[in-house]
Amino acid sequence: MAHARSMPENAPAAPQLAENTAWRRFRRHRLAMAGAATIAALFLAAFLGPFLLPFDETHIDVLHRFAPPLSHGHILGTDELGRDILARLMMGGRISLAIGFTAMVIAIAIGTTIGTVAGYYGGMIGSLLMRFVDAVLCFPTIFLLLALAALVEPGLASMTLLIAATAWMNVARIVEGQIRSLREQDYAVAARAMGASNLRIMVRALLPNATAAIVVAATLNVAKAILLESYVSYLGYGIQPPVASWGNMLNNAQIYLTSAPWLAILPGIAITLAVTSFNFVGDGLRDALDPRMDIR
Repeated sequence: MAHARSMPENAPAAPQLAENTAWRRFRRHRLAMAGAATIAALFLAAFLGPFLLPFDETHIDVLHRFAPPLSHGHILGTDELGRDILARLMMGGRISLAIGFTAMVIAIAIGTTIGTVAGYYGGMIGSLLMRFVDAVLCFPTIFLLLALAALVEPGLASMTLLIAATAWMNVARIVEGQIRSLREQDYAVAARAMGASNLRIMVRALLPNATAAIVVAATLNVAKAILLESYVSYLGYGIQPPVASWGNMLNNAQIYLTSAPWLAILPGIAITLAVTSFNFVGDGLRDALDPRMDIR
């Protein structure tokens, strides 16, 4: 009797065990943990740091142009107009990270929708959708993005939408493969036999089981979006001065590489840290959420 009474108390243990196991796997991935800590530091610096500085990113001080780091009260020095580099890095990080995350959400929504429909229905519908994805993937991403950017007015919203429009295709391919392999599982077949609608099966039965792949793709897409924003802004088609982004800071600094190299080195380090950290976190999530990993 005592054993029978204890069963309901132990019923929720399986999902909690799986969650704890995934967290243990992620913690064992040292690069992923370092990446997560770096991302948290970048977010804190970008969204809270500017309030702690005595300078803002647009303040011009012509008397202290090209001040090197740790001089005249400027921790990381100043640029060609005497603007504080640290303040501009923080505000640029706010722009670049915001674009990265917003573009990721839009790209994941588009890619997941197309991939789910193509993978579930298959046949002519799936073939047409995936051939469209393949056709778009034939164009090099950076050239496609530059071509689209040349047709619209540069800005935060337009840049975000353009990056999302060129970043959803790989997500669609990943989700399509996952859904195609899941649609014949017993629970999906049972749901169809019970009369569940196609939409309900896709949303309630299949997508939750493809979450791991989608989460990993989302993490990697943030890194890709940050890089794409940096490329386009570096080439002059993205975020326009005086608004700071890591990409246009590099663009402005390229003619001062010999006289003031810190103007290019510092935003380059910020981009490298952000992209590398998101890639490490994506690798860690992939290992942690893989059910084939052994439990230790």
